[in-house]
Amino acid sequence: MIIALVQIPGIQRSEADAIKAARGSAPTFTGMPGLKRKYYLNGEAGGGGVYLWESREAAEAWYDENWADNMEKKFGARPMLTYYENYVVVDNDADEVRVHGVPEARTDTAAE
Repeated sequence: MIIALVQIPGIQRSEADAIKAARGSAPTFTGMPGLKRKYYLNGEAGGGGVYLWESREAAEAWYDENWADNMEKKFGARPMLTYYENYVVVDNDADEVRVHGVPEARTDTAAE
């Protein structure tokens, strides 16, 4: 899995405005090939998103120069994009730990 962190500095939105904007753009991402999950971000440092992709290729198919240009036009700042490899997930909602997407047997002892 690949996590893409998109940061757009300078966006200052109220909670209501951030939710309205996210609801407006969510259909773009619903069912998008390769995208597993998107978290919308809003805070003092700006806005953006955390995206979980099936592969780097899927992510790079979305984040091209046209995307960056459009984001800059829309928000007045060029987005910063950082990729991270993601091998292990602790999912407390599902009560599991997954390695490469596969749940592992529970061990209830913490590593030293």
